[in-house]
Formats: sequence, structure tokens, C-alpha cells
Amino acid sequence: MATIVPTTEEDIHLSVVRFVSGLAWADAGAEVAEPQVTRLCQEAQECIVMGRWLDLASLILTSADLVFSKVSEKDVECIYTVICNITTKSENPDEVLEIVKLVTAKITQQPSEKPALRLKILLNLYNLLEDGYSRYYVYLKALQLAASGKVTEQVIPSFKNFDSFLKEWNVSVQDQRELYLTIFNILRESKSSGKESCNFVAKYLATFSQEEVNALSEVKDEAVNAIVEFVKASDMFQCDLLDMPAVAQLENDAKYSPIYQLLLIFLTQRLDAYLNFQTANSDMLKNYGLIHEDCVAKMRLLSLVDLASNESGQIPYAVIKDTLRVNDNEVEQWVVKAISAKLLDCKMDQMNQVVIVSRRTDRLFGHQQWVDLQSKLVTWRSNIANVVNTIQANKITDDAAHAMQSMTVR
Repeated sequence: MATIVPTTEEDIHLSVVRFVSGLAWADAGAEVAEPQVTRLCQEAQECIVMGRWLDLASLILTSADLVFSKVSEKDVECIYTVICNITTKSENPDEVLEIVKLVTAKITQQPSEKPALRLKILLNLYNLLEDGYSRYYVYLKALQLAASGKVTEQVIPSFKNFDSFLKEWNVSVQDQRELYLTIFNILRESKSSGKESCNFVAKYLATFSQEEVNALSEVKDEAVNAIVEFVKASDMFQCDLLDMPAVAQLENDAKYSPIYQLLLIFLTQRLDAYLNFQTANSDMLKNYGLIHEDCVAKMRLLSLVDLASNESGQIPYAVIKDTLRVNDNEVEQWVVKAISAKLLDCKMDQMNQVVIVSRRTDRLFGHQQWVDLQSKLVTWRSNIANVVNTIQANKITDDAAHAMQSMTVR
């Protein structure tokens, strides 16, 4: 087993150079190998003395890919820890980034060979860095490596912290787009929660404005993917895709107009509209991998939510039966499903055969819904203020009454 024993703070880099170059020249014989190894070590020493950290990294990395197949995983990790540590030597962020690019390029060169180990090394490198953009770059390469090496289960848990990562990195919109799309593809390929994957592709599409005409025309496929993921997601009943220019452009597109109409149905219409659409577009639905029975189940729940918009707050069982196209004994089952999905808060009045709704989830949550929410919050704040004022006024009145009583007693 290979062992690297440092004798001083800087000698550890020379030890790695000697070891890696020895592997590279091992087959040439001692007479040829020894002078070459000595030469490389002298070059490395010069780099260290002169503080040329980028040159040092380049020199070590020339043959560093050999260690993955020649030594144990423990030693590979040790060697690359030393290499990655070079990034902490430079105080120049631009030089650090260049070193990072060299290191990540070497690590990701053969993603199918020991991908879990390579991913671990990248994450170790990430933790050594302080510069936001360098961290972003390593994280992106780690995601790409995980996808190519089929070890995405090791990076998916990090997605829950993604918003805080973005805030820390402070990267450009273009960089954000690449990350959103990479994460979406990882989630889609891994068969993770449809809701989660749809959220990331929606974030990606939301970065495109109406003014970016050329860019919008290039993201039509991603807009279609977002719609398909929303329709597929059995746990997602609300979205704001219709408000996004990247999605809205599909409405008048000859190729993609039908999939846009499907989104409209799922967000604004009822089961009968979907069934009519399915009759005319059954092949299209199959091509997008949409299962008719699953679509019907989701549309029944969405139709039930739509029925709950009735101002009376009551939905007759007979109306539910007709709208959802179910039998009498299935009506309450679908109401329970809507409650379980947190789409409705309601009570079932079996005596009068009606559902009494106290709350429902909006299927659309776009600009108008934000305006309505703001209005409700303003009203709520005003009501709270009135309650506080009333309590304070009553307290003053009570205090005055008690004072008068005390004076009368005296």
C-alpha cells in the first residue's frame, strides 16, 4: 500500500509529486524513471518557493489520474486531499478558480470509474473553498459527475439547501439557469418526487423575461417538460406556470399548442374538458409518457376543488357524482382523498347529501393570487389593530372606574 509521509508543511506536496511521477514512469525502468522524477520534484520545489501554485497544481495533476487505478481508495483520497489543499495557498481568487478548474477536470475525467470516491473528493474540495463562485463551480461539477456516474442519490439530499447555496454564491442568472436545469434532469432521471423536479424546472423557466426573445425560443422543450412534470405529479395541484413567458409562448406555437391547452385544462377546467381533450389527443399523451388513468384521478381532485369555489360553500353529492363521473358510493371516497391531499377542509353532511367547504386550495397561484393574499393580510392586520385598540380603550375605562370607586370609599 502506498504511504505518503510529510516531513514539513511544504514537503507533503513534493511527496505527492514524487509518488505520482513515480507511477507515471514506473514502466520505463529505474535508469529512465529516476532522473525524470528528480526533475519533476525540482520543478515542484521551484513552484513552491516562488508561490506559483497554479503551476504546481498543473504539474501534479499531469499524471494524477493514474492513482485511481493504481492505489487504494484511502490513498487516492489522501493524495487528492493534498492536491486540493493547494487552493488554500493562493490569495488570488482568480488563480484559485483556475486551480479548481484543473482539479475538477482531472477528477471528472472518467466519471464511471469509482464515481462515489470522485464525488467525495469534489465535496472535500468544495469545503476547502471560500470564494462563492469557486464553490458554485465545484458543486455544478459534482452534480454532473453524480449524474454521469449514476450516484445521484448522494447529492439529492443537498437540494433542500439549494436556496441558501444560491444566496451564498451570488452567481449570475445564466449560472443559476445551468444549475436549475442540471438539478431538474437529475431529479427526473432518478424518479424522485414529481413536485420537487417540477419546482426546479419552474424556477429555471421563471428566470426568462418577455424581453429575451431569442432565449425564450430556445427553452420551449424545457417549458413542455415543466408542463408534463406538473401533469404527472400526483402530489402537485397548484402552480404558476401560466404566468411565465417561457410557457405562455407555447399557446400560439403550432407544435406545442396542444400541451399548453392541457396545462390550461389542469389549472382552470374540469374532468369533462380533459376527457374531450384525451379523445382528440390520445397519441400525444402517450408520447409524453402521460397515463390516462392517472390524469383522470388528478382531474377528479382538481374538479372537486373547482366545485368548492361555489359561493354557498356547499357541494351537493349529486353534483360531485356527475362532475367526477363516479358512482354514488364513491363520492365520499373522493372527498376524503381531497382532504388527505390538503386540497379541502370540509365536512360531509350525509343526511342532506352535501359537502360543506370551509377552505379550498387555489389551483392557480399567480400574480392575482398574490394580490388577493396581500389584500387579506392588510385586512387581517387592520382587524388585529382594531382589536388591540378596543382592548386598550376598555383597559383605560376600567382603570378610571376603579379610581373613582377608590375615591368614593375614602
